[in-house]
Amino acid sequence: MSSMRNATQRRNHRERAQPANREKWGLLEKHKDYSLRAKDYNEKKKRLQILRQKASERNPDEFHYGMLRSKSKQGKKIAERGNPVLSQDAVKLLKTQDSGYLRTMLQKTRRALEKLEHEFVLREGQGAEVLGDSEDRKEGQRVVFVNSREEQKQYTLGQRLALRPSNSSEGSENLSRQDAADEAYGDSEMVSTTKASKLRRALEREELAQKEEKLLRKQHKKEQDSRRAKLAALKVREKDLIDAENELELQRAKMSNSVGGVTKAGVKWKVRERKK
Repeated sequence: MSSMRNATQRRNHRERAQPANREKWGLLEKHKDYSLRAKDYNEKKKRLQILRQKASERNPDEFHYGMLRSKSKQGKKIAERGNPVLSQDAVKLLKTQDSGYLRTMLQKTRRALEKLEHEFVLREGQGAEVLGDSEDRKEGQRVVFVNSREEQKQYTLGQRLALRPSNSSEGSENLSRQDAADEAYGDSEMVSTTKASKLRRALEREELAQKEEKLLRKQHKKEQDSRRAKLAALKVREKDLIDAENELELQRAKMSNSVGGVTKAGVKWKVRERKK
């Protein structure tokens, strides 16, 4: 019988049911709500009873040395945190030292920024960049300046090698020697074999030059990205240091009552000078 009763669907009981005309009074209070409210009331009642008993048993002649340092305001005890209170002059001196430290760090950041901008020149709109690093540059290397990125991309490794007089002279000497040797042999088959080997070597050199150029471009792009990120970080640091120094100068000026400001309540005030 009980299994049949459990198998049939039962009516859903809405625990917080409230008539429509009493919805404005909120949720319907149940017995568990009353129990919680009564428990909280009894706990507060016991606490008040204990406090009243302690107040009635208080010794009016009780004294301890902490009473000399304790303060109260509107019935609330004000306790000190234990930190020593600095004088106005001491605070000004500390802020002066902080300002000197910020100034030193700002100069250091600006020097690093100037050095990085010297190595990596950025022009707005054009984006012309200096190739290579002054620190990593060795003796005998050539620096070529271009006007735009397109010229930089069109400037191939073969053109760079053509600018080197030593390499070009050596190459011409090698070619002239090889031509002289071919003429000395005078054999047509040997000449054709030599021409084929020349062509093969030229293709290999061109392939190698393209690989080196691709590797060089990749290396340059990586260096430029790292320098650009470092440059942006230094600019952000410079801005933060300038803002901190300005805020510190403003605080020192407020402490000496030379400028106005805004109170915690949002009231603006300014220093009025005496009319002469």
